[in-house]
Amino acid sequence: MFKAFFKKKNTIESFEDLNIPNHIAIIMDGNGRWAKKRNMPRNVGHKAGVEKVKTISKACSKFGVKYLTLYAFSTENWNRPDQEVNGLMDLLVFFLKNELTEMHESNVRIMTIGDLSRLPEKPRKTMENAIKTTENNDGLYLIIALNYGGRAEIKEAIKHIAQDVKDDKIKVDAIDDSLIENYLYTKNIPDPDLMIRTSGEFRLSNYLLWQLAYSEFYFTDVYWPDFGEHALLEAIKVYSSRQRRFGGV
Repeated sequence: MFKAFFKKKNTIESFEDLNIPNHIAIIMDGNGRWAKKRNMPRNVGHKAGVEKVKTISKACSKFGVKYLTLYAFSTENWNRPDQEVNGLMDLLVFFLKNELTEMHESNVRIMTIGDLSRLPEKPRKTMENAIKTTENNDGLYLIIALNYGGRAEIKEAIKHIAQDVKDDKIKVDAIDDSLIENYLYTKNIPDPDLMIRTSGEFRLSNYLLWQLAYSEFYFTDVYWPDFGEHALLEAIKVYSSRQRRFGGV
């Protein structure tokens, strides 16, 4: 588990000389295809994907990544069959209940972005408990994007800004990037330095549309259940080799 893992010596090649991203965001894609390839039900792939969350969280802590944001369930995922959606919610509860103690002891802080109000009561309360239990931890920030959509986030931010302008709480001329960011789910969370998408797809799928404006993108054909520590290190190596200019020269 987390605690035991952190006590181990490095078992892979050195990463000390790499430029480690402060914040990694991941689209965990390919669970269903991973299962289909093995003639298994899709939810078996999702369960394997949950196991990989532990692996990558541990690796991020070891490498010195401070923030890890995982796209767990999008606003569009409600369109999937009820059996699959229910299975995903059950896996969320299973993961949090089984790993919360270890993560808390390892100083992991669990956070979420998205609208939790639509979630069924059990997964919603389980997530709220995990957030409350770990709220004072300051190790790895594990941010789970749950019932999250980038367009919905921006739309809600616009509504709240408009209401505050109407109520004369802010002036129109005061609206700048910093103010908008204070109305997003990710308020006080730095933008991702590196966005990783697994499974060979090349799109954002409504993920962190504002926050990824200047992030480095890394796409891999590896399905999420097969994406391990070495694969993460390879992504960080590619990131480390790039020069980020943020629109400059």
